[in-house]
Amino acid sequence: MVFDTVHIDAGGAGLTGDLVSPEPARGVVAFAHGSGSSRHSPRNQTVARVLQQAGLVTLLFDLLTDEEERIDAVTAEHRFDIPLLGRRLVDAVDWLDGHPATQGLPVGLFGASTGAAAALTAAAERPERVGAVVSRGGRPDLAGEALGRVRAPVLLIVGGEDHQVLDMNREAVDRIEAPSTVHIIPGATHLFEEPGTLEQAAAAARDWFISMTIPGSEAVP
Repeated sequence: MVFDTVHIDAGGAGLTGDLVSPEPARGVVAFAHGSGSSRHSPRNQTVARVLQQAGLVTLLFDLLTDEEERIDAVTAEHRFDIPLLGRRLVDAVDWLDGHPATQGLPVGLFGASTGAAAALTAAAERPERVGAVVSRGGRPDLAGEALGRVRAPVLLIVGGEDHQVLDMNREAVDRIEAPSTVHIIPGATHLFEEPGTLEQAAAAARDWFISMTIPGSEAVP
């Protein structure tokens, strides 16, 4: 594994990320964390390690600058700004296209909580580059009209005990025209803190992303 701290110019905002590259690499997955979280999220770090072991490069980066994080901690004004977060994820996808370790690799997006809406928004803006999207405990409904423009296969992973979010995901999947499905992890609540549930979610995400790197294959939960 090659570990790099990287800096991404996103519309003039300097964002810091952690790029981990297995060798050889078969694809790359950019993470969009949830509200109030960061690239150091232990849950996303756990998922990232599973993807890395499968030969996928991972990019975990902060969607907000340090100053924006300080403001958001008080006002929460940025964490639900899906257009802003989506634009920055698009900039990250474009950045991956120009980076030597990821140039030309199939691209997947992984979003947690509100980050799922940012991932879907970015997928709608870059249909020629994003090959798969996975949401974990996400709020795809916040992507609004972008849901109907997503062309990449979408996997919505939800805890079986996360009833309100599960309903939101079931409604959202009906609005996504691309191949999509809701994958329920029995016994899991919103943060997948129950023993073994996060590991199940990570395995489902891995399999979905691996399918995008195999020509002619179909993503299955």
